[in-house]
Amino acid sequence: MPAPAKYWFPAKRYGWGWGPPATWQGWVVLVVFVALIVTGPFLFPPQAELAAYLAYVGVLTVAMIGICWLKGEPPRWRRG
Repeated sequence: MPAPAKYWFPAKRYGWGWGPPATWQGWVVLVVFVALIVTGPFLFPPQAELAAYLAYVGVLTVAMIGICWLKGEPPRWRRG
């Protein structure tokens, strides 16, 4: 019998989406995501390059959602 899958991001108890990471891999992904978001204004100053900054944040956000979708528990609405 195969071992059950260990999700990096468990589903939230209430609502739709994922909660805090449950594994070290999930924490690494979250820390890298936050670090890249924090460095965004230095790479693309919003006052000078607003479109580039918004595209940067958008790409990072889509990548984070994709990782959660692939490595997290399947999302569905939960009422608790």
